[in-house]
Amino acid sequence: MALVDSETVELSSESRIEILYLNNPETKNSMTVSMGLEFQAHIEKLKKNPPRAVVITGKNDIFSAGGNFELLKSFAEKSFETNKKEMFEFYNLFLSVRDLNVPVICAANGHAIGAGLSITLACDLRVFANEGKYQFNFVKLGIHPGMGSSYLTKELFGMEIANRLLFLAETVSGKEAHSLGICYDSVPKAEVLQRATEIAISLSESAPMALSELKKNIYDREKLNAALRKEAESQALNFLSQDFRETIRSIEEKRKPVFKGR
Repeated sequence: MALVDSETVELSSESRIEILYLNNPETKNSMTVSMGLEFQAHIEKLKKNPPRAVVITGKNDIFSAGGNFELLKSFAEKSFETNKKEMFEFYNLFLSVRDLNVPVICAANGHAIGAGLSITLACDLRVFANEGKYQFNFVKLGIHPGMGSSYLTKELFGMEIANRLLFLAETVSGKEAHSLGICYDSVPKAEVLQRATEIAISLSESAPMALSELKKNIYDREKLNAALRKEAESQALNFLSQDFRETIRSIEEKRKPVFKGR
């Protein structure tokens, strides 16, 4: 049963579990400011009336293609200070999920790229699709990794895997991600939401107060915020570079970018 009407985010209820859907089929669930505002609003509602667990997933056979292209283009026309401020605010719209004091399971039922993959890392547990593609493509776009990825990858997986994902921008399948310990489980695409919901139901049987206190203590939000400020500053610098403008041209012309380091 849908609890709210929304253009890009939908919240539904299954017993004591809430399911939050990214739902922007025209852009493969790419992340916009309006989607982020809707997402944050739903998180605030859940904070006021906490369920036992939350599942975040995508509709349309994809989780998220990452940052919206038109949004990225707009950054090239803004000032360094404006971009630094707006990027930090944009990150926190989606990373508000870290402020939920209930278990959050990500059902990445399809490809999760860039900032879309970052959101999966902000959740407590992840279920990926075997055939899905998962990649931090930031450096391929001429920008510093964002949405907390430079911090979350190290926090969760250690420096070796973090560097592999961020520096090399490797694309891994759900099966590969599972073998690397990036996700809790990987299953066929059609079974991802079911598997994540099973985990959520299992978690809902534990003591809510104990889980809530665990969520408060297991993560360090101050360190994440410090990383977000650094990312916002670095991305703001990159957005003004010739290399980033080359990224925009190459996407529009459907070719590989040629970076010159300026």
